[in-house]
Amino acid sequence: MIAATQNKGKLKELRLITEKYGQQLISMAEAGLGDLDIEENGETFAENSYIKASTVANLTGKPCIADDSGLCVDVLGGAPGIHSARYSGVHGDDQANRTKLLADLKDVPMEQRTAHFTCCITLCWPDGRKLVAEGICPGHIAFEEQGEGGFGYDKVFVPEGYDESFASLGVDVKNKIGHRARALARLEDLLDGEN
Repeated sequence: MIAATQNKGKLKELRLITEKYGQQLISMAEAGLGDLDIEENGETFAENSYIKASTVANLTGKPCIADDSGLCVDVLGGAPGIHSARYSGVHGDDQANRTKLLADLKDVPMEQRTAHFTCCITLCWPDGRKLVAEGICPGHIAFEEQGEGGFGYDKVFVPEGYDESFASLGVDVKNKIGHRARALARLEDLLDGEN
């Protein structure tokens, strides 16, 4: 199975989770697609994950899994949402994105800092079949960065029921309760229903 992502953090996380299900996940580079840039011009997480998965499945003739995910902050009307990776205006600059988010929330009290991570995973086969699974992890945005691990917004997102950020809690916790883990668990249920 091929993972349609150029994001090394996301690929590592997907591999750790899919290994539990006995799946070997290879990168686009390992599949011979090099630096293929797929335009994500959908308006939802589901549309963007489908665009990526179907493109790679059609190009390679192999099943492909893709996710589109992001952080949705309630007081910001759901932003950064599908624009999470480029919230600061520069695609993939995690530090700039976190800095902008914290600045946008600087006068917002704790009770209004609710947020959730959303992940939509699409698995496409070359014959056109597809499965779509969504996972949501609720929480809130901290007042400052915490921890050294993770990527993206992990240093500022505190999952519900915890007092520390994903970056502080570590990969094992995130891979159990995180949005991507929840979406993959849902995908596994859908796959079980196919068999």
